[in-house]
Amino acid sequence: MSHGALHDRVVVIIGGTTGLGLSAARACVAAGAKVVVCGRNADSVAAVQAELGKDGLAIVGDAQDSATAVEAIRLAETKFDRFDALYHVAGGSGRRLGDGPLHEVTDAGIAATLNLNLASLIASNRAAVQAFLRNNTGGVVLNMGSVLGFSPAPQHFATHVYAAAKSAINGFTKSCAAYYATHDIRFNVVAPALVETPMAQRAVANDDIMQYVRHKQPLAGGRAGLPQDLDGAVVFLLSDAARYITGQVLAVDGGWSVNDGAPRHD
Repeated sequence: MSHGALHDRVVVIIGGTTGLGLSAARACVAAGAKVVVCGRNADSVAAVQAELGKDGLAIVGDAQDSATAVEAIRLAETKFDRFDALYHVAGGSGRRLGDGPLHEVTDAGIAATLNLNLASLIASNRAAVQAFLRNNTGGVVLNMGSVLGFSPAPQHFATHVYAAAKSAINGFTKSCAAYYATHDIRFNVVAPALVETPMAQRAVANDDIMQYVRHKQPLAGGRAGLPQDLDGAVVFLLSDAARYITGQVLAVDGGWSVNDGAPRHD
């Protein structure tokens, strides 16, 4: 993508102070955008703010609090005089919360995992649409999905509530895309496979899982993805180059969704 692909655009990134969100924030700034990012860790927020300088704002906020996206959008409009796009990245594994194979899932795990991955996203998307409609500007919503929402890997990645949440994001996004198209509001999903982020350390540190990944997502030598592997797709989908694209789920997965994970002998 051109370095000016997001020139004069203002992007709010929910979950933008580490991992995929931070990499996207950097890519958006490099493409000409101003950004407002939020994260839960005050130290990470301070470091990102120092890096962004005049090109953005970093605020402390929990995506599970519906007021967080509202505040981030308000700050975008106040500081930069506009709001053009929302990228919702926040979410994470519910394994430590009680998610897992269905027969082991706890009631608390269901509620916590859905709130972390789905309810928070619905809230931020609602705040974005309310702002777009209020300003009569149109706009872009990009949501973070996962290949596990449509391409399961039962041996190593059996967190069934997480998969349900990510699958629901696809349906939610498509439904919103259909409803708000006449308002010139676009909705899309980017769906990665295993990416080396703080959330993925359990998998990255497991030799058996990484051997599986080597065959499951064979591009670039069969490694785990890197956050910057998604940046081109993110900037594209947020930009006018994608102005005729809505309701799509784009897998950026190193080949995960078209491979079975078995070793090949060709």
